[in-house]
Amino acid sequence: MELQPSELISDPRFQHAIELFNAADWYAAHDAFEELWHETSGPEHQFMQGVLQVAVAQFHLERGNLRGATILYGEALGRFKALGTTRLGIDLGKFSASVQVRLQRLQQGQDPDVCTVPGLLYCSVVTE
Repeated sequence: MELQPSELISDPRFQHAIELFNAADWYAAHDAFEELWHETSGPEHQFMQGVLQVAVAQFHLERGNLRGATILYGEALGRFKALGTTRLGIDLGKFSASVQVRLQRLQQGQDPDVCTVPGLLYCSVVTE
């Protein structure tokens, strides 16, 4: 069964996945988003895949795999560019900007941990 955007926004699994991500529990967040990713298509599928890639990039950073993190941040940003500034009530603009800064720091051989870790924040206005 494919979840529609309104169903996904109200799905407790989505809320839990966001909580895990924002708590920097990257492995668990990945698993939670992956479950939902399999139940989506279109822009929501792209959003989920991008968030999964950021979670794995963060996991790679914790393990010292800078190359893996760089690749996954770049792939995630490519997915987010086509999605606009909000998706499923999440401020995708701020999220993408945070990911972009970390990617640039990695590409320049600088420590990405001196800047903000990406977080999934809600917008004041929900758009799909």
